[in-house]
Amino acid sequence: MSSHMQAGRIEIRPNALTALIDGLASGTIDVIDLTQPLSEKTPLIQLPPPFANTPVWKTHEISRYDERGPAWYWNWFEGGEHSGTHFDAPIHWVTGKDKHDVSQVPVKHLIGPAVVIDKVAEARKNPDYLLTIDDIRAFEREHGALPKGSWLLYRTGWDERATDQKAFLNANDTGPHTPGIAIECARWLADEAPILGVGVETVGTDAGASHSFTPAFPCHTFLLGANKYGLTQLANLARLPATGAVLMVAPLKLVKGSGSPCRALALIQR
Repeated sequence: MSSHMQAGRIEIRPNALTALIDGLASGTIDVIDLTQPLSEKTPLIQLPPPFANTPVWKTHEISRYDERGPAWYWNWFEGGEHSGTHFDAPIHWVTGKDKHDVSQVPVKHLIGPAVVIDKVAEARKNPDYLLTIDDIRAFEREHGALPKGSWLLYRTGWDERATDQKAFLNANDTGPHTPGIAIECARWLADEAPILGVGVETVGTDAGASHSFTPAFPCHTFLLGANKYGLTQLANLARLPATGAVLMVAPLKLVKGSGSPCRALALIQR
């Protein structure tokens, strides 16, 4: 509890952290896991030749209650920074090469209000659907302006495909076909919107067909260049309200890291 002197009397105010703990204990605040499981089966982005690709995630056993270690079980792993549900730091892209690596991201940027824009119906009709500024303006008319220091979470229903590499990447002879964000919308989110970053359910923040955009990969180009962030391969966005959730992201503090697999959680008021 905290106190505040007002008009000659002491007003007792509840401590915000105590209220949070009480809410978690009572169940009036729910914790929603937005993270996909990370294993050898996790879908990974596939770049065409001659570009190098991230390796398949692998876990190697060190010991398991045996002669290698009689009382303990542990593993070592290998895999890319951008595997599974992961965080994109600005240094990941050439436009942000002089900006933050993942270890330098201010911790206050890893917690913030979240807004969820739902375009599941549109993405089911058109897997190449692109979020526009008009979509965001329509959302704001209904739910209010994007909060300062918030994360924009873009729901497309793509997490339903997250256990199937082929369906998740949805590629054909012309390349992958997954929803993303229109060029001018990505520019606006980077330069004008008061957000910290963008989170998506797909393998990357950009549309599958964005390799052919001008510029290519506009979310990476504009957002990371503006020292903002990306968050990909999210789960359970269907369980979040359009506004009112708090997002918590915990990437590994990798020195010189361009990104990191992470645990993403949301707090919601029941």
